[in-house]
Amino acid sequence: MTTKPIADAEPERWTIRASSETLLLAASVFWALAVNQRFFASAVAGQNLGSSIGFIAALGAALVALHFLLLAPFMTRLTIKPLLALVLVATAFAAHYMDEFGIYLDPSMLRNVMRTDVGEARELFTASLVPDLLLLAVLPLLVLWRVRVVRRGWAQALGVRIAAIGLAAAVLVGVVVAQYQPLASLMRNQHELRYLVTPANYLWSLASVAGREARAAGPKRTLGADARPGPSWRTGERPKVVVFVVGETARAANWGLGGYARQTTPELAALQVVNFRDVTSCGTNTEVSVPCMFSALGRRHYDESTIRGSESLLHVLARAGVGVRWRDNQAGCKGVCDGLPTETAAAVAPKALCPDGRCLDDALLSGLDGWLEQVQGRQLLVLHQLGNHGPAYSRRYPPAFERFKPACQDEDLRHCSRQEIVNAYDNAVLYTDHVLATLVRTLQAHADRVDATLVYVSDHGESLGENNFYLHGLPWPIAPAEQKKVPMIVWSTADGTLDTACLARRAAQPASHDNLFHLMLGLLDVQTSLYEPAMDLGAGCRRELTP
Repeated sequence: MTTKPIADAEPERWTIRASSETLLLAASVFWALAVNQRFFASAVAGQNLGSSIGFIAALGAALVALHFLLLAPFMTRLTIKPLLALVLVATAFAAHYMDEFGIYLDPSMLRNVMRTDVGEARELFTASLVPDLLLLAVLPLLVLWRVRVVRRGWAQALGVRIAAIGLAAAVLVGVVVAQYQPLASLMRNQHELRYLVTPANYLWSLASVAGREARAAGPKRTLGADARPGPSWRTGERPKVVVFVVGETARAANWGLGGYARQTTPELAALQVVNFRDVTSCGTNTEVSVPCMFSALGRRHYDESTIRGSESLLHVLARAGVGVRWRDNQAGCKGVCDGLPTETAAAVAPKALCPDGRCLDDALLSGLDGWLEQVQGRQLLVLHQLGNHGPAYSRRYPPAFERFKPACQDEDLRHCSRQEIVNAYDNAVLYTDHVLATLVRTLQAHADRVDATLVYVSDHGESLGENNFYLHGLPWPIAPAEQKKVPMIVWSTADGTLDTACLARRAAQPASHDNLFHLMLGLLDVQTSLYEPAMDLGAGCRRELTP
């Protein structure tokens, strides 16, 4: 009885034998055809289809070559299958959410994704994800499972890999040279299109974020080392409290006080609040806007590395002697409160306000009465809202605030009409109005001993289906006004430090997140060389009080 040598054994049924280069090429072709339709459509938008076929083919070849070049250095015979499996699954998720919400996977969006907490992530796992995962991940993984990677000697493998990389580079360069004029025009006029090229977009953005995080690691640079109390600080003075409410995803277009057709702010409308009608955010997502609004640079001098690597406004105020506390009902302070007293709404609120572990924004006000009864000196309390964070707008308010109906109850916004989405969003704004009005009334109740000021501003806006964009986070140059324009109000104790009639006149002029750093320094009278009176919205509207 004889047996065949192993080399002559019959191959396993349904087994595909392929080299690492062939397998990576197949994956690159698959991605170019299966997940880049939005890139191709945007690249030839407004052009005649017949005259665009050659350009589309050239772009397709460039995408295949680009992905081959990006991944080839990491794909050995032993690593190619697990790495491709990981990229296939990640790409399926990326393609799904890019298509569903019209997002671009730039570094800012990737940082948002990486900082998303479990509650936010859970709301994004909807039934509509299943078909995309089956088509773009599960089926390719089944094929990948049956692939047997051809073994080569190291010298031969190295030679083939170098030749393959050289050929891919030649194809990419050839396409750029052959299509230079239309490509140059495309990249010059639609620079953000590169963040639609999948999976290169999230691979590049992930590497960019990792690099920036590494550079920002370590102790933060001191900001405002010269900060000191101003001349209005006096022994025995009435306590001065500033409550800064950082809103979430509220857009000016749906703000009742700003002229929206619906009255989504009825309680605030009945109070003496100053509404700023033209306020621009620093970014289109929390990861950019929150660090920016607490920095001295703002969008005027925006430098992400400097902002993330430096202390914030809160540290400057604390250095001067202001009591600073951050209370959070969101995904953290994004580094601006590092080393300072912090607490979560869930830790201080009754469990009834935190169903399923996710608190309603009323929880932010828990214990505020007792704190105001005992507060001394100068204090800044920052309340970070959950606000209108999507896509589950209907979960952001109690049932009693579902005034606009029918409201979308589904996290998958494609299952709702645009009007149902707007209704749910407006109900969440209505609830924010109630939370802020409750806060104003609480501060009013302690006006006999506390000089209080409330400042509310949203971190960024939201798209609700305009031009097929949903949620937020589009790159700044192409982001619509709905994601950049945000509501802002200021309220101050009657006869307190701030003359609100004077401030109301200033509110008719444009403002931005850049003003907040200087407004807070002015309200709390903290002196530092960082302070710019021209950027302080309250400059000229403050009055001196006797203790």
